[in-house]
Amino acid sequence: MSIPESLIKKVPLFKNLQPDGCRRVAAVLRSQVLKKGEALFRRGDEGAALFLIEFGRVKVTRQSALGDEVILAILSRGDFLGEMALLDGKPRSADVIALETTRVHILCRRDFIAFVMKNESAVKTVLAALSERLRKANDFLEDSLFLDVSARLAKKLVELAEQQQRQQQQNRGAAAEQPVELCLTQRELAATIGAKRESVNKAIKGWREEGYLQTTPSKIIIKDLEALSKKVMILGI
Repeated sequence: MSIPESLIKKVPLFKNLQPDGCRRVAAVLRSQVLKKGEALFRRGDEGAALFLIEFGRVKVTRQSALGDEVILAILSRGDFLGEMALLDGKPRSADVIALETTRVHILCRRDFIAFVMKNESAVKTVLAALSERLRKANDFLEDSLFLDVSARLAKKLVELAEQQQRQQQQNRGAAAEQPVELCLTQRELAATIGAKRESVNKAIKGWREEGYLQTTPSKIIIKDLEALSKKVMILGI
């Protein structure tokens, strides 16, 4: 199944393409559907393709030798991934696992290189994405060194909620919904900040009692994002 041209235009990498360019890109893409929990690729795999997410969500994750997980990023509709290995020729640096049923479209290395060599805007987009991911890695390291679990958790919840609101506005062209539902377990949330689940559960319990949020086994529901944002400020972030 080929990727719709309308979706190609929504991917930052291809947003400046003319219709004939969209058609050329669509012609060389192939598709893959992942079930929840299925790996798109694993750390150490050959980096032979770029992936574009049509729908669903994936987590980019690293695991220690003891099995502890850190989630480096959660990506969804319109995001792309896998460009780092294509550019440096080295193996994949992390695992990418589907958090729900997810469809990706695959651009092989040869076609990717040919595309970016002919499109200055695509080069800028790839460099911007790499820069943003490096900044996030630096922020993660800084937060791990200087912020306690409650502060890191509050900051991450606000970040994820605001990101979801922006996506809702882009996809629906309407005001973002309240409350904000984050489809994450508390274990997965703990992994996004490099903390133990028990420490995250303790902080969430307190905020739940204060009415900022509520939880289900598979969701974190932020009922009062404004209040949680103020909590971030109080914690000195």
